[in-house]
Amino acid sequence: MNSRRDFIKKTTLVGAGITMIPSLTFGINKYADKLKIGLIGVGLRGTSHLANLLLRDDVVITAICDIDPVRISLSLDRINKAGQKKPEVFAKNELDYKNLLILKDVDAVVISTPWLWHTRMAKDAMSAGKYTGLEISAANTLEECWDLVNTHEQTGTHMMILENVNYRRDILAVLNMVKQNIFGELIHFRCGYQHDLRFVKFNDGKTPYGKGVEFGEKGISESVWRTQHSLLRNADVYPTHGVGPIAVMTDVNRGNRFMSLTSHATKSRGIHNYIVENGGRDHPNAKLKFKMGDVITSTIETSNGETIIVTHDTNLPRPYSLGFRVQGTKGLWEVDGNRIYIEGKSKPHHWEDADEWLKKYDHPLWKKYGELATGTGHGGMDFFVMNAFVESAKQNVAPPLDAYDAAAWSAITPLSELSIENNGEPQDFPDFTRGMWVKRKPYNWIKDTY
Repeated sequence: MNSRRDFIKKTTLVGAGITMIPSLTFGINKYADKLKIGLIGVGLRGTSHLANLLLRDDVVITAICDIDPVRISLSLDRINKAGQKKPEVFAKNELDYKNLLILKDVDAVVISTPWLWHTRMAKDAMSAGKYTGLEISAANTLEECWDLVNTHEQTGTHMMILENVNYRRDILAVLNMVKQNIFGELIHFRCGYQHDLRFVKFNDGKTPYGKGVEFGEKGISESVWRTQHSLLRNADVYPTHGVGPIAVMTDVNRGNRFMSLTSHATKSRGIHNYIVENGGRDHPNAKLKFKMGDVITSTIETSNGETIIVTHDTNLPRPYSLGFRVQGTKGLWEVDGNRIYIEGKSKPHHWEDADEWLKKYDHPLWKKYGELATGTGHGGMDFFVMNAFVESAKQNVAPPLDAYDAAAWSAITPLSELSIENNGEPQDFPDFTRGMWVKRKPYNWIKDTY
């Protein structure tokens, strides 16, 4: 704990470095005192963020909001044990978060609620002048994507999409390699969200863990709301874990942009089979027809001529993988198998283990502070993404992953839905920067780290 607090003190002194933000800033050191943060949503994800925030000496939790009294109680207990004062609590109903946003004693908010609330809460937070951290996915429709951008531009309030995979150790090492031209000119990428979530989507809290077949009002945690998307939508509903890191590698919205997308979906069998195996053929949920295809594959073209294949696969039995491949004119890296091939360096036509390459190009942030982030959530990347948010908010500068990124990445969901409905017909991406992608400069994710 003390070593992590020392880390926070050091990074506070160096300001913009750790956040990986651009050199152009608009209001350094806005908050002379501790940053006052309100948490909207303190479920599993929200309390994970809370734990990382409570490690810091430069942050105070002044308000929390959730409609689940159990989560409120748990969060208050953690805040008390951390030695902070009891925050104001907002738990009356689903709209009580609006009262949190009125508080003068809140500088920034972290939103970790079900997907359907993300955009409306982020809009209200930005309109209230609160520096906004928004969990993924950021938006469900193209209209909501534009809402995020328009509200940011109209209010001048910043918003960061809290995509933690952008801070994963291997991802930042590969990004380092990309920027040092190890792969040559970039050509093709693969990524996605391949994660068996059947045990998450069906859990009533009564049956043995991983064997429940209830959702909605009879479910608990994510099964209360997440499963409904599989029932009603045939789309890639969770694209940012994969496409976020690739978008940074390809400078999307900063000299490059997504141009078009085509998507296809398989038949839906995984969820039905799971319900039958664990609840029986006579269970009411076994009679439901789930709309989401078990595997959804989208191909994105960029203005610079790269292609990106994005896969969504959460309803079938499988090991976890985000399926990354980074390929250029000099070679490629694949996360599955942890393998790499660099022409002129690797044995001709043979893969080699990527460990030495990842170690050689380990990101400076991880080299210096990796041990301190251990045990802070998802292998440490949760610690770094929250640190980037806090440091950006303290200085009131544009975050490394902003509203334009949130809109472009989240647009994959509605565009994939439209393409699937129309037999794979190509869908054009809106230009959420309104042409400014040509002028916007990439962040220096390698140099500006401390």
